Order: sequence, then C-alpha cells, then structure tokens
Amino acid sequence: MDCDPSDRQPAHRAAQLSHSYSLFAPGDATAPKVCRDFVRSVLLTLGHGQLVAAACLCTSELVTDVHLHTKGEAMMRLLVRPLLVRVSVFDESPALPVLRPLGQVECYGRGLTLVAETADRWGVAENTAGRHAKGVWFELAGGR
Repeated sequence: MDCDPSDRQPAHRAAQLSHSYSLFAPGDATAPKVCRDFVRSVLLTLGHGQLVAAACLCTSELVTDVHLHTKGEAMMRLLVRPLLVRVSVFDESPALPVLRPLGQVECYGRGLTLVAETADRWGVAENTAGRHAKGVWFELAGGR
C-alpha cells in the first residue's frame, strides 16, 4: 500500500530540486554516527550515491571535532542540489578550527586535514546560527 504521495514523484524531479535539511545532535559520542547515517540516507534517497563515502567521512570528522573540542550540541545543515552537496556543522565554541600539517605523529588531530583532502572545498562559515558561534562546512561536486 502506497501511503506517501511524495513517493510517487518521478525520480528525475528529485534531481532537479534543491533540498535543505537541519539536524541537531547532542554533544556526545553518538552524534557522529547519527549525523553520518542521516547524510547517507538523504544522499541515497536523492540519487547522490556516488558521494556517500566522501560525505560520510567529512561529516563524521566535523561532528567528531564538535564532540571532542566543545561542550555543546552540534547543528548540522545539509544542502543537496543537482550538482552540489554542502554540509555545515555548527557548534557553540567561538574557537576557530586548526588545520594541522600531515607530518605530525600524534594519533589525533587529523580530522580537518581529512576533510581538506577529501572535499572539493571547505571553510569556516562567515555567519553564526542562533546560539552556535561558528560553523565549518565542506562541499562535494555532485555532477550527474
């Protein structure tokens, strides 16, 4: 039985639209997986399966940074367009992220470097989002 009329939209229609989602995640160890699974589900649903691995890696790294380096919740925004996926992760700390050189031998601190190497573009948001003091974003080209 078909209960949701939106399920009957032609598949090509979803590829023509912009979709925007927001998710609030608590500042605990479950947040990276919840956000990663959310991004995976949305991208697969909207026909961007080729971007799932890179998007999940980058999302996980940004949300993990919130969990490790701040005390508050993470707010994630996901924008999906036909040729672009953008994920922004906001937190309550005003401290800017630090991109560490690859030559270091520590077992931690490589998350932002992984984002920089994986994403097509990344940066720090120019504005805040409510009580969230800063945001870090990445983009992946979704050419289909």
